[in-house]
Amino acid sequence: MAGMKGLKKQRRIQVLAVAAVALVVATGLIGYALRDGINYFRSPAQVAESPPGPNEVFRIGGLVEEGSLVRGQGETITFSVTDGGATIPVTYTGVLPDLFKEGEGVVATGKLEGGVFKASEILAKHDETYMPKEVIDALKEQGVYVEPGAGS
Repeated sequence: MAGMKGLKKQRRIQVLAVAAVALVVATGLIGYALRDGINYFRSPAQVAESPPGPNEVFRIGGLVEEGSLVRGQGETITFSVTDGGATIPVTYTGVLPDLFKEGEGVVATGKLEGGVFKASEILAKHDETYMPKEVIDALKEQGVYVEPGAGS
């Protein structure tokens, strides 16, 4: 009978060991994915301070700078994203979201090439339900962000 108990305990240790290994692997994969820059978020000030490498895909977010939107040839447009501390030029080819406007929040996914952010995807943000908290914090820090509904 004593042999049965020992077996159960050994089995429990095996299950825990497997669970622990699985946890380590999962954590490692998440860390690797984040390190790999999958949608890693940066504000314009962060991009200006430490520019990412040309192969790193990340998200930049802030406000579309007033007067910066230029529609070029075909569907290519250029504009600047600012957080009040720094401004990063962005180029994008494709159809813009309806909510995309100067002075509005925007998040773009893409790569930084030669100081210009080449966006593969543009998400227009209309309020904080969409805008990442980091963008709001960055804008508040620069004194640019106004709470929705305040004084409008």
